[in-house]
Amino acid sequence: MDLIKKIRALGLMSGTSLDGVDIAAVTTDGVDVYDFGRAYTVPYDDALREDIRRLLGLKPDTPEHIAQINGVEDELTRFHARVVNEYMANYDDGIELIGFHGHTIHHEPQNRYTHQIGNGQLLANLTGKRVVACFRRADVLAGGQGAPLVPVFHNALSAGFEKPLAILNIGGVANITWIGRNGELLAFDTGPGNAPVNDWVWKHGGQHMDYNGRLAVSGTIDGKVLASLMRHKYFAQYPPKSIDRNIFNEKLEHLEGLSLEDGAATATAFAAEAVAYSCAMYLPEMPKNMIVCGGGANNPTMVRFLRQRLPEVEIKTARDVDWNCDALEAQAFAFLAARRLYGLPSTYPSTTGAPEPIICGEIYEPRH
Repeated sequence: MDLIKKIRALGLMSGTSLDGVDIAAVTTDGVDVYDFGRAYTVPYDDALREDIRRLLGLKPDTPEHIAQINGVEDELTRFHARVVNEYMANYDDGIELIGFHGHTIHHEPQNRYTHQIGNGQLLANLTGKRVVACFRRADVLAGGQGAPLVPVFHNALSAGFEKPLAILNIGGVANITWIGRNGELLAFDTGPGNAPVNDWVWKHGGQHMDYNGRLAVSGTIDGKVLASLMRHKYFAQYPPKSIDRNIFNEKLEHLEGLSLEDGAATATAFAAEAVAYSCAMYLPEMPKNMIVCGGGANNPTMVRFLRQRLPEVEIKTARDVDWNCDALEAQAFAFLAARRLYGLPSTYPSTTGAPEPIICGEIYEPRH
């Protein structure tokens, strides 16, 4: 274990929305964050995005599946390496550590199984930097949900905000971190995020996402379909809890028959309704403030739907409080990499349901 000190770490996140790789640098000691570096997203090309999409839900249970997964994993890791090397060459040559999430293709914590593709050793070799990867495995093997992982980072950012505070991250899946008046933490996946919207508009409109919520804002929510979506058994489970991005696929067949715009509006409302329901049912106290981050914060229709369903909560986007809306998860994995390096836990019974605080991630040293 290294002596705790400030370190320049780079975080990489490939989210369930399949838009690309988010990259961001932070200076941190794994407890506090002292500085944020440049952050941006490098989009996947269409071929790699579809290669990853074809792996979703796939298990390495046959030789053919293993070969398919290994091939895409190699491709994905080399893409990340190019992103990192370009970043270090152009913007920050002081990087000492990389937090590499990889991409989740299957998440089944109830069976103590989670799979993020991404070869930590290969990334370390190609970049010449120490890499922390496999962040979810230890928590899941211990009996936790393996998600969400960002609450400790949210807590580090929350100083100065009135409590109780909720930080809502809307990626492909939506997760919430609740921070109580005395610093208590509770975290869980509220349900769908952008994934159902993205999948719907890709299938029926050939677009990767509903850019700025333009389709949803011109559509009409189908109340009957929305009610049927909300009858999913996941919403009756008590937190901590987490989900795979594809868990609602069967329910989303109820959208079929709607127009492109009405389907987008209903799928967007589904995410907002799930958040509101989760707040009412499972938070110890309704938050005074909620900060929305992730890709969903860039969707004004999503934010408007949230405000309509949570009128008693002051809802702001990450951008409103000078956080980088798109980079927060990448920043979090830089922070989590430092925590792993210094032997600090990243998950707790109240955030993932693990039986004890868990040190998350595996360290890979570069080999030449």
